[in-house]
Amino acid sequence: MRRITLLRHAKSDWGNPALSDFDRPLNQRGKRNLKLMGERLQNNGVRPSLVISSNAVRAITTARAIAEAIGYPVEFIQREPDLYLASPRTILDIISREGTGYNDLMIVGHNPGLTELANMICTTPIDNLPTCAAYAVDIDIDDWLDLATTQGSLNYFEYPKKKHA
Repeated sequence: MRRITLLRHAKSDWGNPALSDFDRPLNQRGKRNLKLMGERLQNNGVRPSLVISSNAVRAITTARAIAEAIGYPVEFIQREPDLYLASPRTILDIISREGTGYNDLMIVGHNPGLTELANMICTTPIDNLPTCAAYAVDIDIDDWLDLATTQGSLNYFEYPKKKHA
């Protein structure tokens, strides 16, 4: 059994029109949501064996903050330029490179690719992966190459506005 967690970057700041989309930082809400989501994921014992992140500023900032919150070594985050605004096919190609080496991957990236991928690989569909949301799927495969042809079951879906009892 393997687990894949799709983590969308936290809310970004659109306040500086001179910045490229790639270079946009997080806004204040994004920073608050990161703290909240980091605590939730840490409390749920989330500990991926590998974190792969888009190298866009908002994504790598999200990856670092979540890694710190859950006790994952920040220096082990793998930066993947091809994750920037990637299609589901590109994300699957990136994941498939991991072969059998890691059982629990976290992919930090962008919509619409992450939402589309979530709907491809899980039996529980979603309308949208909100900013700073984590969508984890448990899937019975031996090799990440098989992810493109197999669906798994939802383990958890956490997002900042989700109400907890």
